[in-house]
Amino acid sequence: MLAAVSSARADVYKFTDRSSGHVYYTDRPSHSGYRLLIKTFSGVTVTYRELEKNRRLYAPVIDAVASKYGLDPALLHAVIRAESGYNSRAVSPKGAVGLMQLMPDTASRYGVSDRHDPNANIEGGARYLRDLIGMFGANLKLVVAAYNAGENAVIRHGNQIPLIRRLRSMFRGC
Repeated sequence: MLAAVSSARADVYKFTDRSSGHVYYTDRPSHSGYRLLIKTFSGVTVTYRELEKNRRLYAPVIDAVASKYGLDPALLHAVIRAESGYNSRAVSPKGAVGLMQLMPDTASRYGVSDRHDPNANIEGGARYLRDLIGMFGANLKLVVAAYNAGENAVIRHGNQIPLIRRLRSMFRGC
């Protein structure tokens, strides 16, 4: 019973296959070619069965939204895993809500009127990620840091990961 429930640790690793150019994201690297991209301790407690069930439930929406905005669906999955552990009811102490943990201002900026609606939450978060990729290019560490702390925090710190303890710990060892 104890093994069935654990804290969803949401470390995210990235691997680029040099021969094909394909990029892969995972929380369970299968070989040493993967590099740590995001190190988080989300505090979300779920069973792995529940996490996988919700991952499958939201996969069609994630795939459609990723295609719509030219994003890698694996990146959206990685952000959702790290931000909420696929818990659509997740609410952070700072007021972020839903699968992609949208703050009120970000939701408003992207036309999300109900942050608790999983489809709208994914759509708004994906649009925000697309805009951050436009701002920070291929530097996914900065994109993810900006998603978590806000793009202005990254810009204020000279396009570096902000000196925020939780962000520094996320990227330790990267």
